[in-house]
Amino acid sequence: MFVDSSVTRLNGKTYARHLLRETYREDGKVKHRTLANLTHCKPEDVEAIRLALKYKEDLGRILASAVEGGPELKQGPSVGAVWLLCQLARELGVVAALGSDRQGKLALWQIIARMLDQGSRLSAVRLAGGHAVGATLGMVSFDEDDLYANLDWLADNQAEIESRLFAQREAASTPDVFLYDVTSTYLEGEHNALAAFGQEPGPASHGERPVCPCCGRSERMVSEGRASVRS
Repeated sequence: MFVDSSVTRLNGKTYARHLLRETYREDGKVKHRTLANLTHCKPEDVEAIRLALKYKEDLGRILASAVEGGPELKQGPSVGAVWLLCQLARELGVVAALGSDRQGKLALWQIIARMLDQGSRLSAVRLAGGHAVGATLGMVSFDEDDLYANLDWLADNQAEIESRLFAQREAASTPDVFLYDVTSTYLEGEHNALAAFGQEPGPASHGERPVCPCCGRSERMVSEGRASVRS
């Protein structure tokens, strides 16, 4: 994008023309198109636009340094993604089910972090450094040990949290049909408290964790837990 200017003289008078244009390719040929006519603008406005386009990659620093004692422009923490997912969780009843105390907010952040960037507890802590987690969720700082302890809290309170979600989603009537399935996930290694060696037809060299998801007529999962049966 650039400012295309030209000056013509006719009958002793001078006429200036200023167009905001951009270059593009079409069928292998370079072409130009006009985005705006700036001829009606004041000369200083045209020059300001020309200067801004010329230094657009570093315009913030130039403007800050041009004003003596002016503010320094910096990139602040991201707000949009965390705020949006927090609102979705609120509408779905997840926030109410988890609670408003510190453990509930940590659990909510673990859900949000999992959706933004599937990683470890440590990566969730680092992710929070670039997002306005404290301002959005109303929570003070935390580290990966807090998140691991929060996983224990979730395990201890899983049934109660699921009951709250169920009560919100099925408030009108209690469903009389539940659909469930038994599947397995496989874990590497031999020392895992949640795993047991698989039986046929599962691979015998991997730890097996039977899982039983359950949902109602709405096809929303209302429970997930480790099954005691073997597939």
